[in-house]
Amino acid sequence: MTPPAAGTAAFPGTWKPSTASSVPLFEQLRLNIIERADDGTLAPGTRLPAVRSLAAELGVAPHTVARAYKELEAAGVVSTQGRNGTVVCARDKAWGSLAESAADYAAAARAKGASFAEAVQLLAAAYDRH
Repeated sequence: MTPPAAGTAAFPGTWKPSTASSVPLFEQLRLNIIERADDGTLAPGTRLPAVRSLAAELGVAPHTVARAYKELEAAGVVSTQGRNGTVVCARDKAWGSLAESAADYAAAARAKGASFAEAVQLLAAAYDRH
């Protein structure tokens, strides 16, 4: 793994997925990595832990981490480079702006008492209208 910058902790640090959440574990991991890539905590080029290593550290099945990595790669957030591991890709400013809007929406939905599923349904309906 690429060493963390001064003042930052190595990924995943103290973060752990919540088994009490209605959000699937792979999705919690996927969202956490996206958030860290967007805010710069995971800089472009940062090598993420191997699937089995991260699964053991988080106390989840290796398939959980593999699925999160696969979906992140499909979205262009990370790139898997064979034996060289999985690394964070550079993010453009437009994507960062969209991530900020998504975070604002998520905060508003949570503040109004919407569940994750309800927030996603509302977003999907709005997306289909435009």
